[in-house]
Amino acid sequence: MSEKINRRKFLNNGMLAGAAAVSLTGIEEKIAFAATQKGIDTNKERQKDQGSAKIPMGKIGNLKVSRLISGGNLISGWSHARDLIYVHHLMRHYNTDEKVMDTLELLEEQGVNTIIADPSERPYRIFPKYWNERGGKIQWIAEGHPVAKDLNTDIKQSLDYGASAIYIQGVIGDKWLRSGHLDLLGDCVEIIKSNGVPGGIGAHMLDVIVESERRRYNADFYVKTLHSSDYWSARRPGQNLDVVDNNADNYWSMTPEKTIEFMKKVDKPWIAFKVLAAGAIHPRNGFKYAFDNGADFICVGMFDFQVIEDSIIAADTLKAIGNRRRPWRA
Repeated sequence: MSEKINRRKFLNNGMLAGAAAVSLTGIEEKIAFAATQKGIDTNKERQKDQGSAKIPMGKIGNLKVSRLISGGNLISGWSHARDLIYVHHLMRHYNTDEKVMDTLELLEEQGVNTIIADPSERPYRIFPKYWNERGGKIQWIAEGHPVAKDLNTDIKQSLDYGASAIYIQGVIGDKWLRSGHLDLLGDCVEIIKSNGVPGGIGAHMLDVIVESERRRYNADFYVKTLHSSDYWSARRPGQNLDVVDNNADNYWSMTPEKTIEFMKKVDKPWIAFKVLAAGAIHPRNGFKYAFDNGADFICVGMFDFQVIEDSIIAADTLKAIGNRRRPWRA
C-alpha cells in the first residue's frame, strides 16, 4: 500500500459511521465510544468519572472476600462461546499479560479483591508478576484440578504459586459423583485445609453438594451454579433442564429452584457462578437473582471494559437487597 492506514482514524471513522445505528445505553458503551473520539485511556477515564464502587465484603475462612469475585477466564483464555470457535483465540490475543495486569489493577480499584482462576501456566506466571511488579494484593482462589491417582500435586502447585484458597472445580466434582468416587472430594478438602488455607467444593450438579453435606466432607465453602431457569426455558422450550447433559451444554444452571431450597439449610459460604449464563443474562438481572436467592458471593468473568459497570451494579444491588431467601453465611 502506498500510504499507511492511520489506526485511530480508521477506528474513529468506523465508530462514527455506526453511531446512528447503535443505541449506547450502558456506562461502558458510552465511555468507550467517547474514548475513540478523544484518544484517551479508557481505564483512567472510567476511574476518574466513576470512582470506586466499594464492593461490600464477606468472609471465607480467615479471608476477607469481596462479594463480587472476578472469574479467571480473562487470564487463561477460556470462553463459553457456544458454537463460535474463534473466541478462545480472540480472548488470548486481547488479554496480554499487561492487559490482564491492568484489569486486575482496575478490579482492585473498584473494590474487587479476589479472583478465581485455574491452575495453569498463565495464572502461575501472571499473578506473581502482578503482585511483584504492580504491588497488587488481589487474592487468588485456585480451582483444584487433581486426578484420582494423585490428589496432592495440583493442590501443592497452586499453593506454591500463592493461592489463598482452593476448591475442587465443579467439572471434577460432577465427574467423581458420576463415577462413584465422590469421597475423593473429602480427601481433597482435608489436604487443602491441612495446608492452612480454606478448602471448598464446586459443582454444577446439586447432588455433589447434597452428598458432600450428608457425608460431612467439612468444606469451608461451596461454588455452585445459579441463575433463573426462565432464560433456559425461553431458549429450549419443552426441554427439561434437570436431564440436560451438563458437559454438553454447560452455560446453564441446573435445577436452580432445588439449589436455592437446599442451600437454605447449608451453613457455609456459597459462591454462585454462571450467574450470567456466559453472557446471556444482563448483570442487573443476574446479580439480583443470585443475591436475592441466597448466594453470599458471585463469581463473574469480566473484560476490562466491563469491570466498572459490573462493580457499580453489584454494589447497587447489594445496597437494595431486602429479605433474602437465605441468611448471609459470610
